[in-house]
Amino acid sequence: QVQLVESGGRLVQAGGSLRLSCVASGRTFSRLIMGWFRQAPGKEREFVGAISWSGGSTYFADSVKGRFTISRDNAKNTVYLQMNSLKPEDTAVYYCAADWTSATMSASEYEYDYWGQGTQVTVSS
Repeated sequence: QVQLVESGGRLVQAGGSLRLSCVASGRTFSRLIMGWFRQAPGKEREFVGAISWSGGSTYFADSVKGRFTISRDNAKNTVYLQMNSLKPEDTAVYYCAADWTSATMSASEYEYDYWGQGTQVTVSS
C-alpha cells in the first residue's frame, strides 16, 4: 500500500504561481512513477504530468506544457508540481498518483495504483 497526501492548494490570481507537494509513504518511493491529475467541476479527471523513478524524465499534457514542471525528492518521499502562469482554466482539484507496476510514464489514470485525496487550486481572473 501507498499513502499519498497532497498539500499546497489555495486561491491564486491569474498569472501567479503555486507549488503543490505530495508526500508518499508505504513503499519504496524511488520505485514509484508519480503522476499529477486534475478534475474541474463537471469535467472528467485529466492528466497533468508525470515523472520517472529517478526524476530524470517528465511528461506533460499539452495544456500545461511550458508552464508546469514536476520534480521529486526521493530522500523526502515527495513529489512537487510547480505551476506558473496560472490561468482560470487551471482551477481544479489536483491529485497525485503513484504507479507501482509500470516501467514507463503514462497519461492514463488506469495505470496508477494509488491516489491522494486531492487539493483544491482556484485561479481567479
